[in-house]
Amino acid sequence: MSSFTPTETRAISMLATLYVVRMLGLFMVLPLIAVYSADMTGATPFLLGLAVGAYGLTQSTLQIPMGWLSDRIDRRWVIVFGLSLLTLNHDQCIGGICTKDVSQTCATNLELR
Repeated sequence: MSSFTPTETRAISMLATLYVVRMLGLFMVLPLIAVYSADMTGATPFLLGLAVGAYGLTQSTLQIPMGWLSDRIDRRWVIVFGLSLLTLNHDQCIGGICTKDVSQTCATNLELR
């Protein structure tokens, strides 16, 4: 059994940390959606499910094409591109939550993913 070199260990640790922080943000918000939806105008269980389901659907749809792309070009650019979209999406999605407009939150999840 081979062990990782220090460079490989550092790269794996950084990617694992990045993934943990990304998923932590999602799973911190999920339990609060039901609480915040009581104050949102136009919030229905369908729209809330659509807002959350858009995340899983697009993640599962885009994992293979983005993996293929990262094999073709430098992986760092694919990671930077994905994190840029994630940041932009979170900024708009948090804006929808702050204004208590569920349709903006749903539309943001669908258009940028």
